[in-house]
Amino acid sequence: MIKKVVVAAAGQGTRMLQLSKNKSKHLICVLRKPFLAYLLDNILKAGYKEIILVVGFREDMVREFLKNYIATLKNYKFDDLDFDIKVVNQFEILGPKEKEYGTACPIKCVKNLIKNENFISLCGDNFYTVEDLKLMNIDDNYNYVAGIFNERPEKFGVLIEDGDDFLEGIIEKPKEFVGNLINTSLYKFTPEIFEKVFQIDKSQRGEYEITDAVSLLAKEKKVRVKKLNDFWMDFGRPEDVEKLSKFLYEKCKTAKEVNK
Repeated sequence: MIKKVVVAAAGQGTRMLQLSKNKSKHLICVLRKPFLAYLLDNILKAGYKEIILVVGFREDMVREFLKNYIATLKNYKFDDLDFDIKVVNQFEILGPKEKEYGTACPIKCVKNLIKNENFISLCGDNFYTVEDLKLMNIDDNYNYVAGIFNERPEKFGVLIEDGDDFLEGIIEKPKEFVGNLINTSLYKFTPEIFEKVFQIDKSQRGEYEITDAVSLLAKEKKVRVKKLNDFWMDFGRPEDVEKLSKFLYEKCKTAKEVNK
């Protein structure tokens, strides 16, 4: 049973424009509740008990949010309060954004906290349902990347599989159709990932990409693909606030109808 989840939440989120001018995109409100609260709710409901939140931009605001978030759970008598949320500052460990940045950086920051355990890694600005998060609790010797079918795969990284659900590679924003199973930035990692994130070089964007480290493991037949069944969303642009609001509202309405 995997207990640890690493949540990457160091960025500001410039694509959110004015919404993230003075706070990180993870704290933008959706239906009067910060986006990060929905993500943490689902992680805890999925059964993961140890959360490592890797922050950077406006750490003070994230810590204040966490203080209020945990107090709210206690007030509402959340089913299971036996959990722990640690905060790690990426910029304090690796230096400022200008020195080292990218999706591989949060993994570098948690090596001493994870040690020899398997763990889940995900983006703090992506929405995953409880059901899909549960799917990734696979405590074996393989690494896993979660994919979901999408009608516009050219906007994402496309996962290429072999016949046995092993990952062959990831093609970023392909100009020609190669498949429609896209990367959702949700992973289950073994400790092998720590060696790989220190082997990769900067990408063409000048960043350290976690997909490059995953590709190194894939070459060794150590990465399998897990297909999500429910709903995933990259919370990155202003219009996504309305999109996620609609999804949450419809899900809440359905739940109320079921429980009548």
